[in-house]
Amino acid sequence: MNILWDFDGTLFDTYPAYTRVLSQVLGDEADKQEIYDKLKVSFSHAIEFYNISAEQVEEIERLKKELSPVDMEPFAGVEEVLKFADRNVIMTHKDREGVLAILDHYGWTPYFADIITIDDGFPRKPHPAAYNHLHTKNRVDLAIGDRDLDLLPAKELGIATCMFQGKSEVADYHLEDFNDFFDKVLPLLIR
Repeated sequence: MNILWDFDGTLFDTYPAYTRVLSQVLGDEADKQEIYDKLKVSFSHAIEFYNISAEQVEEIERLKKELSPVDMEPFAGVEEVLKFADRNVIMTHKDREGVLAILDHYGWTPYFADIITIDDGFPRKPHPAAYNHLHTKNRVDLAIGDRDLDLLPAKELGIATCMFQGKSEVADYHLEDFNDFFDKVLPLLIR
């Protein structure tokens, strides 16, 4: 089985760290749960919702660069799924340097046959170009993400989709915990 992964919020629990960064820039009056919820839609959605200025965006980017890979823990059970897969690939809007720093920190770089980041010049999700490129090279069987945005391109290409920690009409499968992958998703995929 070949799996296409989203990065933030799917492989790694990055949203709490990003929420702290935005909260620091926005000040104490901004509700942290609301910030988290807006970030889960997308970073650009949060920027627009809070009417964040260009200067604040620069400060957010500076603070994000100061985050350590230890601030971005992998989700429980995900490594077992990575080991199980024949081939893993990533499509993310995160920059390559940031992705590799986190993967290297956890020793996970060898799990991935291909990685497309924002640096590769593909249109942003939900445009299917990057997914099509990865699928053509790697024959992807399943795409896993935490937002509809991550699943729509796969769905357009006829790839099975799995929503992690959320509900979605786009998803073929739903998973709250990767420890349940082998009991709740895999049997459905191989029938």
